[in-house]
Amino acid sequence: MSQLIKLVVLDMAGTTVADQHEVEACFAEAARMTGLEVSDEAILAAQGLSKRFVFQLFWREQLGESHPDVESRVDESYEVFKEVLETHYKTQPVFPTEGCLKLFSYLKQQGIQVALTTGFYRVVTDIILERLGWLEGLDENRIGNASTIIQASIASDEVEQGRPAPLMIQKAMRLLGVNDPKHVINAGDTPSDLQSGQAAGVYLNLGVTNGTHTTEQLIGHPHDALIGSIDEIISVLEEIKQGRLAVKD
Repeated sequence: MSQLIKLVVLDMAGTTVADQHEVEACFAEAARMTGLEVSDEAILAAQGLSKRFVFQLFWREQLGESHPDVESRVDESYEVFKEVLETHYKTQPVFPTEGCLKLFSYLKQQGIQVALTTGFYRVVTDIILERLGWLEGLDENRIGNASTIIQASIASDEVEQGRPAPLMIQKAMRLLGVNDPKHVINAGDTPSDLQSGQAAGVYLNLGVTNGTHTTEQLIGHPHDALIGSIDEIISVLEEIKQGRLAVKD
């Protein structure tokens, strides 16, 4: 029998990259500096989405859908956010999440490819990958090989639509030669991660509850299972190998 799972797609901040709500804090700081009024709860709910898209949502809500200043205010907030975020990731410690490196090692041993997707744009994505040592060996298109730590990195500004659309997952599949979403597991710690996995039709869509969202915050969103940390994917894959998880139609 050919290998069922060929690709595991993982979110970055909160799923593979430790995040104690730093991204939300950077977003809130940019909002404050540019006059955008938004609650911490609203910022948390928008985690995982393209950040420029989120600024569009909030500015349209504050000024009105057709207000002539919406786009200029979005541009201003987004530029400030990028500066704050890049400074944070260049100067503050960056760590993988609990169980992340254990999972990466297992997947490499099993010959299963790893793709990281993110609501970040490419510049800050590369800052994070470089700080972690995960950029090493990737080509100019951020594609690796069997010896690199990850095999692909997809940022939200490299697709027409970020999450909750499935385009980042689909791009990762295309770049890595995986044609059938039934050969893919998707995992992330935000509602938009799970929505994109459902839209892509992946074999398993897993919510991670030790990131930015709790079990209670993810339970109402599309998922096949909720896991406490991403290294639990190892036991899931072992169950699949042993035939205890059947292939979905």
